Amino acid sequence: MGPRNSAFAFLILNPRNLIPAPQPAITYFCLLSATPYPPPPTPLSAKINPCSPTSNSSTLPSAKKSAAYGSIFDAPRLRAEQVALVNRLADPGLWSSPAVSQPLMREKKRIEAQLADDAELERRTGDIDAYFELAREGEAVEPDLDREIKALAEAAEQMEARTMLSGETDPLNAIVTVHPGAGGTESQDWAEMLVRMYLRWAEQQGFKTEMNDYQAGDEAGIKSATFTITGDSAYGLLQGETGVHRLVRISPFDQAKRRHTSFASVFVSPEIDDSIQIDIKPDEIRTDTYRSGGKGGQHVNTTDSAVRITHIPTGIVVQCQNERSQHKNRDKAMKMLRSRLYEYELEKKQEATRKIEDSKLNINFGSQIRSYVLQPYRMAKDHRTKVEVGDVDKVLDGYLDPFIRGYLLARRQGSVPVAAGSDDDLE
Repeated sequence: MGPRNSAFAFLILNPRNLIPAPQPAITYFCLLSATPYPPPPTPLSAKINPCSPTSNSSTLPSAKKSAAYGSIFDAPRLRAEQVALVNRLADPGLWSSPAVSQPLMREKKRIEAQLADDAELERRTGDIDAYFELAREGEAVEPDLDREIKALAEAAEQMEARTMLSGETDPLNAIVTVHPGAGGTESQDWAEMLVRMYLRWAEQQGFKTEMNDYQAGDEAGIKSATFTITGDSAYGLLQGETGVHRLVRISPFDQAKRRHTSFASVFVSPEIDDSIQIDIKPDEIRTDTYRSGGKGGQHVNTTDSAVRITHIPTGIVVQCQNERSQHKNRDKAMKMLRSRLYEYELEKKQEATRKIEDSKLNINFGSQIRSYVLQPYRMAKDHRTKVEVGDVDKVLDGYLDPFIRGYLLARRQGSVPVAAGSDDDLE
């Protein structure tokens, strides 16, 4: 396919041109750049063009040749690396050092995921090729073909996003904190909707979630919530969600049914494991205990099991009240503090970017990174990358892939987006 082919190339086929035209319209796309590619030259030894409708191949040529060009889905190379990792992990002495074993386990999971992606792309392209064979035999398969093509495009975009996660902390779990802005019950309800959105997104990705701290609002919604999303590259995928999110809707709390604008801030930090050393001196932290909030129950509200830790030099405060045991809450709070301190120190070293707290900006109009508009029209729009999704209900139900991909593409191009305010005609 030429020297430019640095990734798995797949076919996007236009079913509208399939019938009654004798040959379907075929366009090549590169998985990483999504830019048109010229068709591959026919091998001199081939008597039939491998992309011709007369081909009897059960798998698209692009799926067969992906490994031959040293692409990111080089299955033979990945399998060799997988075997080497398995042999190394079989050493019993390796597990006595988490700093060594944990990165190897993450690498093993990464390779397994890439092999699964390779198999999935080959299966999907094979299915599409089979549908074309059926169409040439006179079967009415246009709806099925259209569905498979759309599914292939969505899967390819998700794989493309994962290829752009190369930062040191990208493979780690994510700790997400949501705070409502000004506006009382309106903003508190919006903050709870955001928590639900990220929990649904994690569920769709097959990730695990754990609520670390949850403070319910007086009437509805939440005053704050902190939860951990455990999964491969959870932080890398969600890091672009840090910032202010705006909701425009007809308020369910306003008897006059007027349109209201609500704000809430989201802050995402990596969960730092033991392989990254963070030095926290005992005299630099203050630990406070208090009784857990919630709906009550045996033992829950009768002891000072909740823990709040303040890092005095930086002013960073973390708290955990999810466990019944004060010791478990303290351990989780310390893990959250290490994550916050790591991100804090990392941002200090990057002179080209603002500090973590500055990236949140003020939780009010003009500082949002994304708007979710339910009235007078329906749209979710990222003001940094200009990505728009018309089905805002689907977005609030966890469909964040277009926004995640847009942010990672912008980061790969060398310009990390910041909050750009609002460019719509509301207000």
